[in-house]
Amino acid sequence: MPYARISLHRGKSADYLQALSQGLHDALVESFGIPVADRFHVIHQHEAGELIFDRNYLGGPRSDDYVLIAITGGKPRDTATKRRFYRALVERLEAAIGLS
Repeated sequence: MPYARISLHRGKSADYLQALSQGLHDALVESFGIPVADRFHVIHQHEAGELIFDRNYLGGPRSDDYVLIAITGGKPRDTATKRRFYRALVERLEAAIGLS
């Protein structure tokens, strides 16, 4: 049962939040092999100044559309599985909401 906390700046539409959650969920189902009904996401929306991040870390740049996703996976996954997950997540979020 992966549990995900999603943090982003306030102001995105309900459709955007749903697409963000769905992209994350689909990547978890595909890469971690969790059941489709196993979805536990909490979305935290923050005012300006409440979500602090380095805009240039590891090559950046990062905009105000930055999203921080913290996952408690429930059981350990090997490095190859985690890489598949990250690749799937990036592809889905870029396609669904234009997040790179």
